[in-house]
Amino acid sequence: MRSENQSSVSEFCLLGLPIRPEQQGMFFILFLGMYLTTVLGNLLIILLIGLDSRLHTPMYFFLSHLALTDVSFSSVTVPKMLMNMHTQDQSIPYAGCVTQMYFFILFGCIDNLLLAAMAYDRYVAICHPLHYTTIMREELCIFLLAGSWLLSCASALSHTLLLARLSFCADSTIPHFFCDLAALLKLSCSDTSLNEMVIFGVGGFVIILSFIGVLVSYGHIGATILRFPSIKGICKALSTCGSHFSVVFLFYGTIVVLYFFPSSSNSTDKDIIASVMYTVVTPMLNPFIYSLRNRDMKGAMGKLVRRKIFLSK
Repeated sequence: MRSENQSSVSEFCLLGLPIRPEQQGMFFILFLGMYLTTVLGNLLIILLIGLDSRLHTPMYFFLSHLALTDVSFSSVTVPKMLMNMHTQDQSIPYAGCVTQMYFFILFGCIDNLLLAAMAYDRYVAICHPLHYTTIMREELCIFLLAGSWLLSCASALSHTLLLARLSFCADSTIPHFFCDLAALLKLSCSDTSLNEMVIFGVGGFVIILSFIGVLVSYGHIGATILRFPSIKGICKALSTCGSHFSVVFLFYGTIVVLYFFPSSSNSTDKDIIASVMYTVVTPMLNPFIYSLRNRDMKGAMGKLVRRKIFLSK
């Protein structure tokens, strides 16, 4: 490593989305609208679950925390991206960049683990309905939530501490709209083999653990439905876990399409598209999926509207 290629980096430059300057205004309005929809939609879910006692169940306990995580996940990157598009100032301080990366990894991991916990909840509800209240106790729900936070914090902290020991080259331009860990490692002049090993080890463990949990849970659900096939049973299963399965399909479907299928786009653009799906599109669609496909949520929304109309009279 040559010393002349190193510098003490005080800030990075985020190139942002690969769009032309004349399109900046249109995309600013588009992403602002999507972000506001994400925040308001997920906060509405949290409000409905908090106000309606019928929704004080394990399924909606996890859903309220998923909604909070989605708002946080989007808020880590989207406001900064919008500010950069509006002001045309693409710089971000070193400390701000590392902080953004930490919280992006944190909330991304929590999102993964919460989807797995919700899949397990649906497995118990369908495969062991008589023991549901016994198995899905409040203590277990809190344990799964706390475990998700602790594992996610450990994962994010390990990446952050390992990044802090690296030196960066004179080129501090990040070809992304946020401080992506992989992009930061490419700018480093230090040996990043340990960082890459932790990414595949710790990061892979969290994603694979979540994905296997989802697959096993829905595998048992499918086997249970096939063992006792009936129109009523299938309809009950779809109404019970249809919303969650839609979110899981959207979340992991993005990973499969963008990372396992060949693309004509270069890898940087593909990473940016994937990140937009994770940080903007999926969190925005979750409230619509859970409210439009879920009778309990629609009932709670109708109850809230009727209460507001009654109070206004």
